[in-house]
Parts: sequence; structure tokens; C-alpha cells
Amino acid sequence: MERLLQGTKLKQWYLFLLFAMVQVVAFAQDGGETSTKTVTTTSKTEVMIQPWMWVVGGAVLLIILIALLRGGSSTTSTSEKVIVTKSDD
Repeated sequence: MERLLQGTKLKQWYLFLLFAMVQVVAFAQDGGETSTKTVTTTSKTEVMIQPWMWVVGGAVLLIILIALLRGGSSTTSTSEKVIVTKSDD
């Protein structure tokens, strides 16, 4: 009977160590309660989401398109009036 109790105590000791290790791992992943470090970074995707960037980009694109389309037809076409008169000879 004493051997059975020693085996049970050994199992309890292993179980205690197992739970202690699980808590250590869980606490390490959480970063602890004292971790209050805040990191603020601006990534490229955050900049592209801002609406004013889309408005400015659209305006620049529109100005470039207008300049290209008007630049091709910058030569003024002159039309000459030709008056034809029929004479009775």
C-alpha cells in the first residue's frame, strides 16, 4: 500500500511540474502584465488607405491626361473661306 501512495505522490509531482511549465509558456507568449510598450509604425498600406492620398493621386492623373490629350491637338486648324461665284458669260 505504501508503494501505491509513493507512485501517486510521484504522479502528482509530475502533474504539478507539467502545469507549472504550461503556465510559464503561456505567460511568456502573453508578454506578461508589465508589458506596456506601444510601438507606432506607419506602413505603406496605411498610407495608401488615407482618402486624401487618393484625391491627390486622382487630381494629378487627371491633369496629366488633360495635358496629354490637349498637347496632341495644340496646332490650330485654320479654315479658309472660299467663295465661288458663277458668272454668266
